[in-house]
Amino acid sequence: MGNKSSCLRTMIKRIVLSISVFMFLGIAFTVYVNVRVEKVTQHRLYTDVSLIPRNKVALLLGTNPLNRLGRPNTYFSTRIKTAAELYCAGKADYILASGDNHSKGYDEPTAMRDSLIANGVPSDRIVLDFAGFRTLDSVVRAKEIFGCDSLTIISQTDHNSRALYLAESNGIDAIAISAPIKAGRLVRIRIALREWLARDKMMLDIWFGKKPHFLGERIEIPDV
Repeated sequence: MGNKSSCLRTMIKRIVLSISVFMFLGIAFTVYVNVRVEKVTQHRLYTDVSLIPRNKVALLLGTNPLNRLGRPNTYFSTRIKTAAELYCAGKADYILASGDNHSKGYDEPTAMRDSLIANGVPSDRIVLDFAGFRTLDSVVRAKEIFGCDSLTIISQTDHNSRALYLAESNGIDAIAISAPIKAGRLVRIRIALREWLARDKMMLDIWFGKKPHFLGERIEIPDV
């Protein structure tokens, strides 16, 4: 009986030790990734449209127009307004609206197009990418499908940093304009935590050569 109890205690200790080591490595990896992403991208982030350099194409990253409660999503609306400001200021000739369109009832690119038009962007200056299922897909497709070797990314700051890191890893000369965040404290904390974990996934995707779900034929965006 004593030997069984001793073996059980030893097994529990090993399990606890293994879990502790795994958690430590996970936290260390997350810290490393986030410090690296911030260091590499911070000089490419802008918050003032008047100060950002001009690019032919601005990549507008998609999100749901509605939040979890079915109300208007401020992350969506501020991205739209920032994109419209960028275009109207002459800092981009085209807006490439890239988002998820995995079902008939969920269509980010069309929602972005309609909102951009409502905010003064001409329809012929909006290009839609319906295969932007993830940030990786949107960024890589901007180069491989739409021929963008340089571009301006539009999202919120934390998301922009991840997108910029992906762009640099794929040979794209990118800068980003950060849309303001108009959300409650708890929502902002939740989004920030999710973004930290998304950066971990991004780094693993880069290391293991993850590709977009779909590529396809080249689509030329004409010069103005």
